[in-house]
Amino acid sequence: MSSPTAGGPGPGGLTVDDILDLRAYERVRDDFRRRVMERKRRRRVPVGPIMTLLFENVDTVRFQVQEMARVEKIATDEGIQGELDVYNRLLPTPGELSATLFIELTSEADLRHWLPRLVGIERALAVELGSTAQAVWSVPEEAHGQALSREEITPAVHYVRFRFSEAQVARFASGPSALVARHPEYEARTELGEATRADLLADLGGEGEPLPLG
Repeated sequence: MSSPTAGGPGPGGLTVDDILDLRAYERVRDDFRRRVMERKRRRRVPVGPIMTLLFENVDTVRFQVQEMARVEKIATDEGIQGELDVYNRLLPTPGELSATLFIELTSEADLRHWLPRLVGIERALAVELGSTAQAVWSVPEEAHGQALSREEITPAVHYVRFRFSEAQVARFASGPSALVARHPEYEARTELGEATRADLLADLGGEGEPLPLG
């Protein structure tokens, strides 16, 4: 690992050169963590009482890798690359949004009640575009979708994408939008705030400005 590269990740995502070593990260961690948490607040959207989506970008992914390296004391390029191989899959490409869905259940009774009922939720979320009936539906991230082998119960965490056409990006930019769940066992709707919509529009255009690390 060397000093992090300027700007955002290359076409292949973050590299080991984008990640600070443990001592360098410790020096800037408090400030970087504070700024990432501020950005996450705009990118975290509750959908009904038990679901939250966190829209991922280079800052959320870089923070996750830095924190994993810190906790696990990963100091080699090979170890960091292993984390990047996992988390780079969460980065959106232009024309799409990438999100982690958290089904937030705190008791065994709630887990037993909801997780069998919410099978298929990873394909039952959508971004509603303005006042039109048009919606952009979620699909599971490819590797995550391949790992969903149990038909009788769903995981509490999903990785999903929303793929927009150029016309849909234009509609998203032109007016209010909402995040919805349309599942036989769960329906909810949340209007996206202006700050959230601005962040997501930058993702769709591939124009997000990463936070400086250090």
